[in-house]
Amino acid sequence: MAQTAASSHLSSKARRIRWIDIKENITGYLFILPALIVIGMFGFFPMGYAFYMSTYNWRVKQGDFIGLDNYLKALGDWGGALIFAGGFVLLIIAYLLWTGAFKPAKSWMYTAVRIAAALILIAGFFAISDGWGKMEATGDVEFLNSLPLTVFYSLGAVPAEIIIGMVLAYLLFQKIRGKEFFRMLFFLPYITPAVATAMVFRSIFSSRETSLANQVIGLFGMEAQKWLFEPRPFIQSFFGIDVQSLNLPTLLVGPSEALVSITFFGIWTYIGYNTVIFLAGLGAIPHELYEAGEIDGANKWQLFRHITLPLLSPVTFYLAIIAFIGTFKAFNHIYVMRVPSAQGTADVTSIFIFDTFYKANQYGYAAAQAIILLAIILFLTFVQNKVFGERVFYG
Repeated sequence: MAQTAASSHLSSKARRIRWIDIKENITGYLFILPALIVIGMFGFFPMGYAFYMSTYNWRVKQGDFIGLDNYLKALGDWGGALIFAGGFVLLIIAYLLWTGAFKPAKSWMYTAVRIAAALILIAGFFAISDGWGKMEATGDVEFLNSLPLTVFYSLGAVPAEIIIGMVLAYLLFQKIRGKEFFRMLFFLPYITPAVATAMVFRSIFSSRETSLANQVIGLFGMEAQKWLFEPRPFIQSFFGIDVQSLNLPTLLVGPSEALVSITFFGIWTYIGYNTVIFLAGLGAIPHELYEAGEIDGANKWQLFRHITLPLLSPVTFYLAIIAFIGTFKAFNHIYVMRVPSAQGTADVTSIFIFDTFYKANQYGYAAAQAIILLAIILFLTFVQNKVFGERVFYG
């Protein structure tokens, strides 16, 4: 009887604990329900509907079901697209092998793994080159060419934004006069309407000899540039290196001078935002660490290198992720600053998708292009998490 009573008591206690857990789970789900509804309505539903549109010949109104033909039209040969994607997979495998994801027990095996990683890396580059060539031969060349332009814009803007923002934050964190004014001044471009400031930059980078950009380079004895109106590669128009005669791929030729001019605007806009975020990160670093470093004889550079940079790595990682996603989706200022004279050399993927949707009225095809861009952004975000996420120091 005693055992039965004890068993009954334990069973009743277990039921009460289970009921409490259920109530807590229900309460938690109720708290996140509004956010799920908003994300579902304005996030997942539009993406799902865009994929639905991409499977139809949708011009102004819904047409016939065509499956994945829009994707085939954009990417061309499916075999080439798979080879191209497989090349990036090989690069990831090579990186994992090189960084020690597979740790052999013997030293000679370690050397063999490194050699295998190098060979896989070379094979990956060949696969990317071969796949891209097949895609260009059978796909939408204009759409495919917009992808490297987006990469150029991202690689030109993001590192500069982060490095300059970090330096400015470090300077403003010191005990200087008027630092509150400078913080506001640097943050001002981020909150200023993009269309208005883009029009100002369009005037700054005008092809006129009296434009501000041409006056600045004139101080160094350089000739006036066309800037936003120049379709030639930047290293050719600015430095006189004739790369077009070499018939190199778009990735090796580099961005046009028009795209570089637009990149300056992106850098100018987001430096202030990065500066403010870095200032918050600097404020979270304990001052005692700097005092300990100074006692050990560390100079300013050593304090910055061994204390500030590691402890700012979470902030840097966050800003890098957000910036890369933002540059791949950038639209407003590029749309305002682009000119026909640039011959499409400043039309990144988001601009090309808009033209397909708005000017050509090919809604289904534009939706397919948007889904492809989304897939690229997701892949690059995953790669950044794998490559840089492991190097973040959280203290």
